Amino acid sequence: MKKIVILDTTLCRENCHFSFKEKIEIARQLDRLNVDVIELPSIQAPKTDVLLVRTVSSLVKESILSVAAGATMESIEQAALALHAAKHPRIRIELSVSPVGMEYTYHKKPAKMLAWISEAVAAAKERCADVEFCALDATRAEADFLKDAIQAAVAAGACGISVCDNAGQLLPDDFAAFAQRVGESSALPVSVYFDDRNGLACAAAVLSAKQDRVLGVKTAVGGNCVSLEVFADLVKNCGVSYGLSTNVRITELHRIVKQIQWITDHNGNEKNTVSVSGGDHGFVLDAHDAREDVIGAVAKLGYDLSEEDCANVYEEFLRVASKKIVGERELEAIVASVAMQVPATYRLKNYVVNNGNIISSSAQITLTREDRDMQGVSLGDGPIDAAFLALEGIIGQHFELDDFQIQSVTEGTEAMGSALVKLRSGGKLYSGNGISTDIICASIRAYVNAVNKIVYEEASQS
Repeated sequence: MKKIVILDTTLCRENCHFSFKEKIEIARQLDRLNVDVIELPSIQAPKTDVLLVRTVSSLVKESILSVAAGATMESIEQAALALHAAKHPRIRIELSVSPVGMEYTYHKKPAKMLAWISEAVAAAKERCADVEFCALDATRAEADFLKDAIQAAVAAGACGISVCDNAGQLLPDDFAAFAQRVGESSALPVSVYFDDRNGLACAAAVLSAKQDRVLGVKTAVGGNCVSLEVFADLVKNCGVSYGLSTNVRITELHRIVKQIQWITDHNGNEKNTVSVSGGDHGFVLDAHDAREDVIGAVAKLGYDLSEEDCANVYEEFLRVASKKIVGERELEAIVASVAMQVPATYRLKNYVVNNGNIISSSAQITLTREDRDMQGVSLGDGPIDAAFLALEGIIGQHFELDDFQIQSVTEGTEAMGSALVKLRSGGKLYSGNGISTDIICASIRAYVNAVNKIVYEEASQS
């Protein structure tokens, strides 16, 4: 029985701008579904994207995490840095091999592109044992050049090859034969990507999977690609006849895909102010919603607020809703900013966080309580984990981290980042908010803000 590798590209969809929380949730669900590879896009905003990959790395334990790179040497460095803590890291060198793509996207002639493929794959190999060369727009490449490009990637250390029909120009049987020829010339098994603009992606994927040199299929939940759900179902229903199988947990397939689909279907573009998550309580509110509806939504988020806090939340909700639609993330920010405002028992004095691709992340934090400095030091699985563990060491108590979100509130290289931390203590949920141009500082401030609420309430009840 031939095992087909599933390389999922849901998080690489061009027209979806997922929130930090949504990306983490999608990755967690894909890992739970047991897809073989979770593909992530290239690092565009180093501060947030590296943090995202590191956060996902701490949650994804079974699937390979693959980060795209290859346009520049810097992109390879950033991919390696982001994947430092991943259990199964992979750098994916994505480069166009068609004449149009090389000329207009990368501004390289064929000879220079061949040299760059060798250089990029070799550089990635130095930083990560698992390197994939992904030949974009491969079906429109000149046959001899495509063969030379793949051989150059293999010689430089690539462990796997992918060929893509981004134009969707081949019929399924032609593409399957094309993928087989590539596999025979590369000495490495091949993975395939097929655009679904003509509705033939799944057929092309199944026919390709039957070829002995084709090992993997790139899928996605939604988007213009092979459907993960449809392809897994096809293999389940027809695989025995053709000797095919996958590692996907079929018993959980439809439930998990439905959850991911909910996130992708409700995801807007960059200008959309509505933001909802993939949980069971997704909602949108506007200025016409009554007080009981808003407070009911707050309760669904897990908060148990006093009457005074409910009044403050609704008042702030009306102010925000007069300007835009309020989704789950906006409502949580309102709760964090106006509910249960308490005196600061702990204040952040200073912090030092060390992080890199050849060292373990560490954090040294100093808090002030009643004019007394309290210091904590800890190692962690990424800078945020190290910082939160150091804070726990100072406070002397472990709190369940219910949720953690980061988003940009301004634009540009010096953008302000807003962090939201939700801690659970004694069965009750407390949220804290922090803002800084440094996302690690914003996260620490948010954590301390939530802890101050817990400490204040515990003291008032004693």
